[in-house]
Amino acid sequence: MKNFAFLLFLCLTLSLPISANVNFSGDEPVFVKEFIGQMDFVKGRLMQLAEAMPEDKYNWTPGEGVRTVGEVYVHAAEANFYLVTVMMGTKPDMNQKKSDTDKKTALAMLEKSIDAVKEAAGKLTEDDLNREVEAFGMKFSLRNFMITMLNHNHEHLGQSIAYARMNGVVPPWSMKE
Repeated sequence: MKNFAFLLFLCLTLSLPISANVNFSGDEPVFVKEFIGQMDFVKGRLMQLAEAMPEDKYNWTPGEGVRTVGEVYVHAAEANFYLVTVMMGTKPDMNQKKSDTDKKTALAMLEKSIDAVKEAAGKLTEDDLNREVEAFGMKFSLRNFMITMLNHNHEHLGQSIAYARMNGVVPPWSMKE
């Protein structure tokens, strides 16, 4: 029994640095690297799909009162810019004029917004990630808010996939070769 207890203690002790996600290298936090990787992935998918969607479909909506194709991409971009303000601790500009939702504008805005998120994330420290932020009337750690906003991008990727398929557009990454 002593040997089992010692072995269990040893295993748990040795696994602590791994489970604590401690960054001993002095580089950017592991979470930041993973977050940027996920943003790269969702950017690739969103941009491929936005490119594949014909320009004349950017005003298409599945129903009255529902965002158009272009509005979905612009909404995702605006949310990304909001994330940058939260990450950097600045006040968002809530007086923005409504953005154009044509294909060229939406694509440029979406790409610029994700690049801005990645750039801002790359400047964060572990202390920054643990900082409490307030958004949408709720309090989050910055890390949790970043996860929420990453999920937001994936949510609109899924919505955009549905919009594309409803318009006969196959997502480029799922085409048969």
